[in-house]
Amino acid sequence: MTPTCQLLLPEIEELIATGSYGDLRDALHHVHPADVADLVNELGPKKGAVAFRFLARDDAASAFPYLSAQTQEAIIAELGTEASAKMIEEMSADDRARLVDELPESVAQRIVASLTPQSRSEVQAILGYPEKSVGRIMTPDYVRVNPEWTVARALDHVRRYGRDAETINVIYVVDEAGRLVDDLRLRQVILSSPDARIEDLMNRSFVTLRADQPREDAVRLMARYDRTALPVVDSRGALIGIVTHDDVADVAQIEATEDMQKMGGVAALEAPFDKASPFDLVKKRAPWLALLFMSELLTSNALVYFDTQIEKAAILAVFLPAIISSGGNSGSQASTLVIRALALGEVGLRDWWRVLRRELLVAGMLGLIIGLIGLFRVNLWGWLGWWERTEIDPDTGERIVNMTVQQHFTVLSVTISVSLFGVVLWGSIMGAMLPFILKKCKLDPAGSSTPFVATLVDVTGIIIYFSVAMVILKGTLL
Repeated sequence: MTPTCQLLLPEIEELIATGSYGDLRDALHHVHPADVADLVNELGPKKGAVAFRFLARDDAASAFPYLSAQTQEAIIAELGTEASAKMIEEMSADDRARLVDELPESVAQRIVASLTPQSRSEVQAILGYPEKSVGRIMTPDYVRVNPEWTVARALDHVRRYGRDAETINVIYVVDEAGRLVDDLRLRQVILSSPDARIEDLMNRSFVTLRADQPREDAVRLMARYDRTALPVVDSRGALIGIVTHDDVADVAQIEATEDMQKMGGVAALEAPFDKASPFDLVKKRAPWLALLFMSELLTSNALVYFDTQIEKAAILAVFLPAIISSGGNSGSQASTLVIRALALGEVGLRDWWRVLRRELLVAGMLGLIIGLIGLFRVNLWGWLGWWERTEIDPDTGERIVNMTVQQHFTVLSVTISVSLFGVVLWGSIMGAMLPFILKKCKLDPAGSSTPFVATLVDVTGIIIYFSVAMVILKGTLL
């Protein structure tokens, strides 16, 4: 909760307790809608419903979208369907649709039935588009003018209808058939001569979205072209709505959160973390955890295959965790960078070869650095004489000094160094290429990151490590 809310909360609670509802309305009138929502969350459903009941309708409509879905449902239950519908009626069309989509079906049906026919049709039209599409976040509230109008007439139109628009920063120019022909900044119109015609201001250079496009496209295009709103058109080019920066910001946050959760090996949560029940968290985490565990069993199979080498040179097992974790870490790094680049549109599927060539160079240098560190580490222990091991003779029970590793620590250091180089190189290649493979298969690349890549590299890392050891250590430790 913000410092502003912390200061206001005792005052609001006192006004509710004393029944000073006029003062309550005045106190909340100048508070930002997001802060009003925070106050309501702190007050709880019953007191929060009281605050909403006595808020000015516009203030209540502005604050309601900032509430969580659970709190919205509780407020609606306290206010009743009729009072809630009046408040929801004042919300923008996209916020109304989002609210109805998140409410339980029985509650949503009662709310929609209580809306005016126009509001009901707007909500139903928006909800008719595919989930996570641009159509779900667009609003039909915008200002449009005709190209043959004068600037004076266009400004009069803005004054008359701009109050109900989501934004008036941009004015949309449409022809007789409703097709979008240009969009103009309001500043450009205001600074023009009143007698100038709208078509004289047009350059017919504009960016559009289709209602059936993924909503991530709206995030990318708005950032690319630095716009506060983007028009949405249908297949005929007719203007059917706009997407504004506040809705796009919400989408960007949701998508980033989902990607981060998937990269951590967790299915995306529908509710905020602090609102999710323990059962929901288990349901989202258990499938991934089980899948990763089953994958890790392949590691055990790989170790069983090389059990003879481990029996001959148990020292190899000492370096196993460090070697396979180096491969997993390098793979996770590469995967994270490529996934983010794909999400931002910095690279596409056709760029896989360019990414692979560069990753070979980068991974080669990283493998060389880690390999040299491993070489130095093993040799340092040898120079200090720390590879000597004291063992108990099983027949006599006497202590004996095993000098085998100490005598061959140089060749062991080469084995560890070469293995680290190979594992880091291979892990980086896998981490960089898996996102491309998943995207080609129409799957979410975020699912290939940290835990999944690490699991795959664990198995292949063991194979690389012991294969190198069998070649280099033959005739010495093996």
